[in-house]
Amino acid sequence: MFLTDRKTRPSVAKNGVDPSTERARLLYRRAVELFEAHTSHYDEGPYTLHQLRHSRLTHAAQKGASTPVLMKLSGHTSVRSLAKYARVSDEGLLNFQADTDPAAR
Repeated sequence: MFLTDRKTRPSVAKNGVDPSTERARLLYRRAVELFEAHTSHYDEGPYTLHQLRHSRLTHAAQKGASTPVLMKLSGHTSVRSLAKYARVSDEGLLNFQADTDPAAR
């Protein structure tokens, strides 16, 4: 959850307020706008929060995270849907195999 550092205005909807701190939440729509604006100067930017989600799962998979860990991390209940997000490159697979190969130790 994203939180701002200031108290909310009375006009903000109740679901836009964190009840424990009474601070306004950074709603998803605004988070998307900010993220895209701040990643627009990168080579293939702007990036989206959805791409960030894909990237997180892919990096975890390349580091050897198990399928149950990836499913818990992503919130998926189906391995089929998880496979769409966590795509390991050939280089990532080779690195994982090199790191876990008993003969290399």
